[in-house]
Amino acid sequence: MFASLVRVLNDFDLADDAMHEAYAAALEVWQRDGVPANPRVWLVSTGKFKAIDALRRQGRLQELQPEIVARLDDVADDNAARAAVEIEDDRLRLIFTCCHPAIDPKLQVPLTLREVCGLTTEEIAHAFLMSKATMAQRIVRGKAKIREANIPYSVPSLQDLPERLDAVLSAIYLVFNEGYTTSQGESLIRVDLTTEAIRLGQLLLDLLPDPEVKGLLALMLLHESRRESRVSPDGDIILLEDQDRSTWNQALIAEGIALVEQALRSRRFGAYTLQAAISAIHAEAATVAQTDWTQIVVLYSVLRRIDSSPVIELNQAVAIAMRDGPESGLEIIDRILGRGELSLYALAHSARAELLRRAGRTSEALTAFQQALELARQEPEKRFLSGRIQQLTRTLD
Repeated sequence: MFASLVRVLNDFDLADDAMHEAYAAALEVWQRDGVPANPRVWLVSTGKFKAIDALRRQGRLQELQPEIVARLDDVADDNAARAAVEIEDDRLRLIFTCCHPAIDPKLQVPLTLREVCGLTTEEIAHAFLMSKATMAQRIVRGKAKIREANIPYSVPSLQDLPERLDAVLSAIYLVFNEGYTTSQGESLIRVDLTTEAIRLGQLLLDLLPDPEVKGLLALMLLHESRRESRVSPDGDIILLEDQDRSTWNQALIAEGIALVEQALRSRRFGAYTLQAAISAIHAEAATVAQTDWTQIVVLYSVLRRIDSSPVIELNQAVAIAMRDGPESGLEIIDRILGRGELSLYALAHSARAELLRRAGRTSEALTAFQQALELARQEPEKRFLSGRIQQLTRTLD
């Protein structure tokens, strides 16, 4: 709804105010008259009329460009079917707007996550491993650039799609990641975000059947296939090796693997396809012991030529530990932390702690788990780490 109002009103703040006005109106009207046949169209239409009223009260209506005023009356109740189709694509339109090449690449993805997907500034800052204040400044600059450069709210032509594709894929994947493992709060998973990211990936694939679009969609589907097994009924984390693989969604696995194979055959794939190939190996293994860790390590080596981030190196270190033993993985993780990278990343310290525990270095493992707990912000993660600390404390006692 927000994306639709931005398209029509050409103003982020006005669209936000109109959206809330429409929600308030719905609370009153729907209780009295019942929910309309197409709630989304009703809300967008009401929001536009609320924006007109607000602009008239402020004396600003005549300041708007004539074509914007004309668009305000564009969608009426009698063309609800067409409006529903437009609304379906509006979020994708807004993603492409936020990823316009006129906007600094450092601003594109954060702006998309905030304005299109509704993540908080704090959640986005956590995803980028930076402070909330710095991230807030980036988002404000991005919104100002859209306004000053009069960037259109539209899906670009086919010839212009490739130059924006990387940023769009990154934005969609970060939305999925925030839903797959939330950065804070009571729950490990936000199904609304993972579902929306997959839907956007499917829309994008319909628009542009690029190998990396297939790779990203495959990666999300393969991760999503394990959702039901990742948490206990009480909401506690279940590690991959302890998950009940009979609960994995085989339909999503089959769809994901088919997309991975298509992307690999193209020989024009990138980082998302390689990550999806790694996830496919996990999905195809009946047990952790039967996992082809050698192939996973090789795929991570190829991936690191494309993405040399310390998080990828950390993931490879864990795979090496699973293949060669914990000490081999610890050596790599200690190098990463020794460079000062990922020092504030709770998962790096928890991975190190787990390998220390498996290596029998109990005292060091306890210290590492305590470091991870200090950095953790998500309740299920805190409970998991606290449980490990209690186990090790009893062992030392």
